[in-house]
Amino acid sequence: MPLNPVLVIVDMQNLFLQDHKEAWKISEACEYINHVAGLLRSQGHPVIHVQDMEGVSEDTSPEARDIIPEIHVEPGDLRVPKEFSNAFWQTDLEQVLHEHKAGLVIIAGFAAEHCVTFTWNGALERGFKAAILHNGICSSQPEAISAIYRDRQIVSYSVIEYITGVV
Repeated sequence: MPLNPVLVIVDMQNLFLQDHKEAWKISEACEYINHVAGLLRSQGHPVIHVQDMEGVSEDTSPEARDIIPEIHVEPGDLRVPKEFSNAFWQTDLEQVLHEHKAGLVIIAGFAAEHCVTFTWNGALERGFKAAILHNGICSSQPEAISAIYRDRQIVSYSVIEYITGVV
């Protein structure tokens, strides 16, 4: 049975990352995220952008909630707004994944120790196979990334190439 991978990109937004791109090595994570997103799109698999909308009325500019320009967003990509750290909590993410018959939820984005981890947990709690994209997560705390890679299931882009039949 095919794993039917889906990429879920969490909170890669100007509000959180604009002023920290160099210090938090955002461009390196974006390179991996964009590679995997392009790979999955080319095979007909969904790419979902999760956007944190908590406190949206307090923002001084609407662009604050936009996805950073380093992340490639295509017209066919899906978007899921959220207000809590777990992108499954009080959203339609689970329904969207079921509609696309997701078998493997690949999670990438920001912040490793918060929304990425909580969304990974949410995927498992709902019965999905889940993995975090190796080199595809960001954090203000480098040790948090190391802990994620040590304590959670991760998947590399080369494995994703293999399971989608690209190589």
